[in-house]
Amino acid sequence: GHLPTWLQGILLRNGPGMHTIGDSKYNHWFDGLALLHSFTFKNGEVYYRSKYLRSDTYNCNIEANRIVVSEFGTMAYPDPCKNIFAKAFSYLSHTIPEFTDNCLINIMKAGDDFYATGETNFIRKINPQTLETLEKVDYNKYVAVNVATSHPHYDSAGNILNMGTSIVEKGRTKYLLFKIPSCVPEQEKKKSCFKHLEVVCSIPSRSLLHPSYYHSFGITENYIIFVEQPFRLDIVKMATAYIRGVTWASCLAFNKDDKTWFHFIDRKTKKEVSTKFYTDAMVFFHHINAYEEDGHVIFDIIAYTDNSLYDMFYLKNLNKDFEENTKLTSIPTCKRFVVPLQYDK
Repeated sequence: GHLPTWLQGILLRNGPGMHTIGDSKYNHWFDGLALLHSFTFKNGEVYYRSKYLRSDTYNCNIEANRIVVSEFGTMAYPDPCKNIFAKAFSYLSHTIPEFTDNCLINIMKAGDDFYATGETNFIRKINPQTLETLEKVDYNKYVAVNVATSHPHYDSAGNILNMGTSIVEKGRTKYLLFKIPSCVPEQEKKKSCFKHLEVVCSIPSRSLLHPSYYHSFGITENYIIFVEQPFRLDIVKMATAYIRGVTWASCLAFNKDDKTWFHFIDRKTKKEVSTKFYTDAMVFFHHINAYEEDGHVIFDIIAYTDNSLYDMFYLKNLNKDFEENTKLTSIPTCKRFVVPLQYDK
């Protein structure tokens, strides 16, 4: 086949790359040091480039020639980077551990800038032409979130809409929907767009110390869709993980006897719809689609009956026979939910 000549531009991708540093190895596929990819389409040809994200995590690990910064499925000891990464055990009422800046999941466009993203409060600016790693941005300096999704949405004006969790902030745990503007006033061009970040809405967590894990959220013309699933993060376990010698992954648990709650935020009023909707317990990571039709919000997700999907991606399991490995997880199901929400009423 041939690439059409009208196809021009750069496709950026991100994902785990290096899983072995010196004599040490990561346990999980999602732990690997981020590897940036670019595909440049020009005049019917494509040019490939890749480069490791030079995060603080990368630099610290490479300098030590071993894994010294903990990741999702790998807890590292000892940690000589404590001047970079906060201690993993602190007073719960004041703080929780700071996480890695190994942003290995997605690429986000903010105005004219591009950022590698993960699921922590850190993102890393990159040069889309050279894949050079630039400054680190801490969401927490602009909005009180400790973790955030790596799958933001963009509105018609190019503004970013994203969600993050604020853990035990002033005695409350909540989910925050926030907006990052695509442009800033002319007189503030030299300032970061993050300085103009706006909290759109907050949703109280149903549990102070067990907030829901979420990888994505949905959006339609008039609503933001947030699914609060009974796949939860145990804050006490997370705050003590380092001293107990366990991974962040062990701090996640699925409660099959709980409900899955749907939250809808009106994009115009910036308030949550008062009617409560719920369904049986499930685990999901990705939205497929969302739209409105005849007074209903319709959204599709890929759902699982438990949280065993992560087990498939431990490297010890990935080295097994594929058919044997797939037996470790529940079969994914495409589920559609049709919710009666009449916007103009």
